[in-house]
Amino acid sequence: MKAVSDEIYKRIDNDLYNAESNTWWEPGNVLYLLKTSVNPVRVGYAKRKLFDEMHIDSKGKKALEVGCGGGILSEEIARMGFETTGIDPSEHSLEIARNHAKQSGLAIKYDKGSGEALPYENASFDVVFCCDVLEHVRNLPKVISEISRVLKPGGAFVFDTLNRTFISKLVAIKIWQEWKRWAFFPPNLHNWKMFIKPEELKLLLLDHGFEFKEFRGTEPNLPIPKMLSYLRKRAKGEWTFVELGEHFKLVESKDMNILYMGFAVKKAESKKL
Repeated sequence: MKAVSDEIYKRIDNDLYNAESNTWWEPGNVLYLLKTSVNPVRVGYAKRKLFDEMHIDSKGKKALEVGCGGGILSEEIARMGFETTGIDPSEHSLEIARNHAKQSGLAIKYDKGSGEALPYENASFDVVFCCDVLEHVRNLPKVISEISRVLKPGGAFVFDTLNRTFISKLVAIKIWQEWKRWAFFPPNLHNWKMFIKPEELKLLLLDHGFEFKEFRGTEPNLPIPKMLSYLRKRAKGEWTFVELGEHFKLVESKDMNILYMGFAVKKAESKKL
């Protein structure tokens, strides 16, 4: 894969994360769904892979979240016991993350920066997380290269992203984002052309010093007709995002047509960094 062209990249609205109305942790904000609808499945998956399968002891281990936003996932990582750092290009989001971590009594370090140029030394972290981010970056190969560089040999990379399929265009773009009857995302949050096929991501991982472990799909916890009825309630103002999050969640699945997550391990010896 190559870096995204300016023509495609300018269609995505990453300025959402700098908007004053974006408060991340407020129940009335769409990003609050990350806490209620998305985090449970990704955190459960990460714990199983890192602790049950890799038998990592988080005490004294360092974890980085690339694209941490307001810290919704970073706080979960810190609660796993890791010395946690989050990095994001949005100063507005970082300030929210810092304030919330302080209120929560969590010692998380937050830095401003991008995934294409991580301001850390080689082999600085034992684990790197990158969730809801890979489909937003301008230069995906460079981001994967940088994550490999800052990860210690034998360290784990945990991620999730959106697949580029007809079904993901219908559900993630049309229903979730564009068609006002059901949409709950801003209209330009995602660009379907920047979604990543699993085979593309696997090749990038292998090309940048990773041992690929697995992909695992995620899907809504309810049938499409029921999902649409719930989204309609939210769109009509009958439900808030809190009520939507109580009913609409992502769960693990074999189906990777829309969303998928996975993990890889940095090889002990890598020729490409």
